[in-house]
Amino acid sequence: MWKSLFALAFLVIFLTAGCQLSPGDVSSKDEDPDLLVAKVVRIIDGDTVVVDIQGREERVRFIGVDTPETAHPTRPAEPYGPEAFAFTSRHLSHRTLYLELDVQERDKYGRLLAYVWLEKPKTRSDEEIRSSMFNALLLLEGYAQLMTVPPNVKYVDHFVQYQREAREGEKGLWGLEAHGASGSVPGTGGYTCPPGYPIKGNINARKEKIYHGPGGAYYEKTKPEVCFRTEEDAQKAGFRPAAR
Repeated sequence: MWKSLFALAFLVIFLTAGCQLSPGDVSSKDEDPDLLVAKVVRIIDGDTVVVDIQGREERVRFIGVDTPETAHPTRPAEPYGPEAFAFTSRHLSHRTLYLELDVQERDKYGRLLAYVWLEKPKTRSDEEIRSSMFNALLLLEGYAQLMTVPPNVKYVDHFVQYQREAREGEKGLWGLEAHGASGSVPGTGGYTCPPGYPIKGNINARKEKIYHGPGGAYYEKTKPEVCFRTEEDAQKAGFRPAAR
């Protein structure tokens, strides 16, 4: 009997040891499951790059920002487009990035939509976003304008503030606007929104998020901080309709 009990105990110990995971089977504590590690292969323009993710190439479009066009097949480069392209090339070429996705992972062109971190984020505080998220750097330095497309609005409040700071400081393309040279700068550079994004979003002095639609009493006078495709998109981003 004792021999049988000993054999049974040995079998239990053996099976338990065999079921334990090796270190290579579990994620490191330093790894963030919400991030994709990617290596930049080439730069398309100021807000789009091609990366390698585990041996697979992906075209990545930066969430929440829009740089002037440089890669359109039939149109010349837009004002400040070459500067934005150079800024992105200087900071991202052949670099390892950490990509954070939002609710919608791809756009209608199949591009991966991402917040691009230069370093692995730890707290995602405002200070860390300003220093380490490339989307934010493009806005802060005036190389891009805000372009919010719900449901990807995780950092929209930060981005609105960064664009405001760049505009007030006449950084980059906002310097063109301040000196009357921004007529062809796309996006929210003046009092108009890009084609297909007619709803103007504005944040007033009381920090209220208000949107204006075509035909509204103050639509033409409103300088948008963000533009939306539809009123529903504006509401999803936390904006309410103007009273008039």
